[in-house]
Parts: sequence; C-alpha cells; structure tokens
Amino acid sequence: MASIRILGTGGTIASHTAGAGGLVATEHVADLITALSRRHTVTVQDLMITGSYRLQLSDLRMIAQAARNAVLDPTVDAVVITHGTDTMEETAFLLDLVHASPKPVVFTGAQQPADSPAADGPRNLADAVAAAASPELQGSGVLVSFAGKVRSARGLHRFSTTAADPFAGGTEVAHFIGNNLHMTALPVRPAPLAMPTEEFDSMRVEIIVCAAGTDTALFSHAVHTGANAVILAGTGVGNAGPGFTEVIQDAVRAGCPVVLCTRVPEGPVIPTHGSGGGHDLVQAGAIPAGDLKPPQARILAALLTSQPATPEQLLQALTAASSHNAGTP
Repeated sequence: MASIRILGTGGTIASHTAGAGGLVATEHVADLITALSRRHTVTVQDLMITGSYRLQLSDLRMIAQAARNAVLDPTVDAVVITHGTDTMEETAFLLDLVHASPKPVVFTGAQQPADSPAADGPRNLADAVAAAASPELQGSGVLVSFAGKVRSARGLHRFSTTAADPFAGGTEVAHFIGNNLHMTALPVRPAPLAMPTEEFDSMRVEIIVCAAGTDTALFSHAVHTGANAVILAGTGVGNAGPGFTEVIQDAVRAGCPVVLCTRVPEGPVIPTHGSGGGHDLVQAGAIPAGDLKPPQARILAALLTSQPATPEQLLQALTAASSHNAGTP
C-alpha cells in the first residue's frame, strides 16, 4: 500500500448546488476519500475550499509550498491535489516548474458537482490516487489525471467547457483501461526552477489577445501602469496588427519583457511573417513561447520576473518548458 497525501483546494469536485446561488465549493477533502483508504494509506489536508477561478498568485504559491512539504515528508510516497478545472493548468504548471522530487504530484477535479447523479469526481480521484501510487510514474513530475487519462502538466490546456475530459495538450503518459493503468510515455523534464517567493504574489503579467483590428492601447496601458511582463497572444503562428512592433520595442527598452504566444489552441509560435508579423515582433524584442499557451506562459513569466531573470534566462526557460519530448515507458 502506497502512502498518499491528498491536498484539497475546492473546485467543482467539492461543490454542491446552492439553489439560486449556483455551485459553491463546500466539501472537505476528507469527505471525498471514503473508498480510497481500503487500497492505500491516505492522509488529507484542506488548503482551501474555493473555486479555482478565485485563486490569486499567492494561493498558487501556497499550494506549491504545501506540495513541496508533502513530498519532503519521508512517510509520503506521492501527492494528489484536488482542484477546480478553470485554472488547473496554471497551478499544475507552476508546481511542475519547481518540482524537484521523483515523487509524483497528480492533480484531478471534476466536471460535475459532488451532488450530481453523474458526479465524476469520485472516479477521477480514485484514478489520480492509483496513478500517484504507481511506481512507473516515479520521476514524471506533475501530472493531471482526468477522465481516464494521465497527462503532463506542461503544455496542458483546457479546450472544452463541458466535455467529460476538458483538457488537451501536454504529453499523455498513461491511461486507464478499466482499473488498470497503462503507460504510454514518460516526460523528459528540464531542471527545476527555484520555488516562488513572496515577490511572486504581486507580479502583474497581463495577457493581451490579438484579433482583427486590435489596436495597441491595452498593451501600452499595461506597460505604462507597471506590468512586470506582457504575454501577447498573437493570431495564427504568432502575429499582430499595425503598431505592435513599435510598442513591443518600447516595452522591452523600458524593462518589461514581452512573450509572444498564439491564441490558437494547438501548435507553436513560428515567427516567420513580416509586415508586423511574428518575425518583426521577435526582432523588436518579443520572446517566442514555442507551443506554450498564454496562461502557462504567464505563470512562467511571473515566476521568473519575480526572481528576477534576464531576457536570456526567460528565453531559455520558455524553450525548455515548451518542449514536450517523451521517452518510451
């Protein structure tokens, strides 16, 4: 029997219908584990009980520290974190960036509330515990187990608001067939970064999304009001309209890093277009994020600028973080 620490943060998996007030996270993680202790030694800790759309960077740092403390406990073999799906990709990615232990950390949650006749939380939690307890996942970093699939946190993004499995991207490292876990790949992980400090809590990293006719006003406002970095979610392979080359150049000169992503759900930034396209944006100083999507690029930029890091270090970290190389299991 493996010893699993479950950290609860709330989310739909812990929510009940509160009449006209909508879904509200109310359940303690201890209420979710009744059947799990028959197969594993399970200990629980509630870090918070809230919807993940309410989380601040300070909450993400607290979750990261709690996970670090848990894996440092010699009596704990692995960690499972219950979390809302809205921002799971961000919290899980932060933890993966700083995770230095071979012990797995596995996130899970639910699409249906705990009081739904079709509640998916119990099975997702059981799968997450089984994955965390698997010796084959040692050294895999931080993972997300949902609807029978286990994926790496890096590159994960939510693609659906309502699907039973709302996530795509990342590396699928395993999946369940019945109750059996089948390995498919192992993530090749870069060296861990330093843990976030209190400075991380107050980082302002804004995401500016490009569309047809988008002007530079919001971008310039973010820079001029003290943003620590700006994520530009460009169109296509990483392009933006008239004026962005100039404002990026001004931002970089003022010491505000600019990271170039794409708003497209799948595929990397390929800075090839001129006339203000990705080629010109990178020439102006924007740092291409590879296939890392804007929410995760924002977390990485916040972590590094809080330390602080040079533009070269940010580029190196983005390059490493956007690589989803996988080895055979």
